[in-house]
Amino acid sequence: MTDHSRAAGESRGTPYAPHTPETTAAMLSAVGADSEDDLFDIPEPVAFDGEFGIEARSERAARRHVEGLLGRNDDLTEFLGRGHYDHYVPAVVDDLASRSEFLTSYTQYQPEVAQGFLQALFEYQSMLVELTGLDVANCSMYDAATALGEAATLSQRVRSVSGDRVLVPDALREGKRAVLENYADGPGVAVETYPTDDANADLDGLEAALDDDVAMVYAENPTVLGTIEENLGAIGDLADGHDALFCLGTDPVALALLEEPASVGADVVVGEAGTLGVPAAYGTGHGLFVTREDYLRQVPGRLVGAGEDESGRRAYTLTLQTREQHIRRERATSNICTNQAWLALRTAIHAAWLGPDGLLDLAESCVTEARDLAERLDAVEGVRAPVHDRHHFREFVARTDRPAEAVRADLAESGYAVHAVGEHEVQVCVTDTTADDADGLVAAFEEVA
Repeated sequence: MTDHSRAAGESRGTPYAPHTPETTAAMLSAVGADSEDDLFDIPEPVAFDGEFGIEARSERAARRHVEGLLGRNDDLTEFLGRGHYDHYVPAVVDDLASRSEFLTSYTQYQPEVAQGFLQALFEYQSMLVELTGLDVANCSMYDAATALGEAATLSQRVRSVSGDRVLVPDALREGKRAVLENYADGPGVAVETYPTDDANADLDGLEAALDDDVAMVYAENPTVLGTIEENLGAIGDLADGHDALFCLGTDPVALALLEEPASVGADVVVGEAGTLGVPAAYGTGHGLFVTREDYLRQVPGRLVGAGEDESGRRAYTLTLQTREQHIRRERATSNICTNQAWLALRTAIHAAWLGPDGLLDLAESCVTEARDLAERLDAVEGVRAPVHDRHHFREFVARTDRPAEAVRADLAESGYAVHAVGEHEVQVCVTDTTADDADGLVAAFEEVA
């Protein structure tokens, strides 16, 4: 607390940085710096020059200006996927998640005032455990990419023999691989690829890449190209044969229909949990992380557990918090900080609203709608779909006679967004939010392909 009774002119600090000029000078002298600015290396182009360069406006003028900026965005119907999936989020999710006791709760440190939120997170974890067949789920990661990075560092802590290589499919999305490599750089883990064949794992190529220095093998189901991976059991066996962790990337909707991760030998399951409860924002989401009970003490982030209070009533609390703010830094499993509890809450509400049958129906529609749209595009002159002779989930790759970038640009002019993923390949994703627009997309392809 600042002493306001000091004589006028006496040097003193502020309530927020209680260092007197004399104290500051002593500290600068101790580190050999002339000024506080010397402590920071900020490049000149991004250094603050004292001016924000923002014209002062009234509230009404500011609203009009922002609305004008937002109005310049393209109004496109997005048939985009590759890790970001837009499923209809029912109104009940917004209504319940916007209650003040949920919306204003940063994190649930005090169980005596957060039982409702903690129970919802416990249910979220329980849903993931049921969907994956594994034992422990946290609540939660930033996104699928950071969850994959955490799995790689987990492999360094739990593997019984040394290993500094992580194998990922050669089709892994570039952004996800970049995050993984950032995670791997600290512990000195090498990220290497194994080949794929027709958008599934090439088992011979994977076996050739495997050795006893491999700490983890990563596969996806569905893959980034929308195909359903048919070799999960074999991948799990190969990883297990070399004492490597088998990490599987997926999402809650796909888990309702595709092979249960535990049944194919998965040790860790990661992915984007925000496919339920969170509209696609191409950046906002939260990652799932589920693993075996053997690795309980090595799980990153937070876990909600159930117990009893003094009167014997069921109660919930944060039972494991392995980040550096909560335990001695050298014992922390991760520096994952701000959790995604509110987004995990939204996922839990959405999953509960759907129920087992509704979730399965949604997953089945991801197969049938992708199949039907691919068949319709395949009938368009100049288009072949799907490129890969596999079952697909939500999305597929189509080959175009015209250059893919030209097709993508012309489709955008017609009001539809797809990915260009090769010189003559575009990727199309369809979900329950865009299925009604499939007729327009097919008509646009007929015009531009």
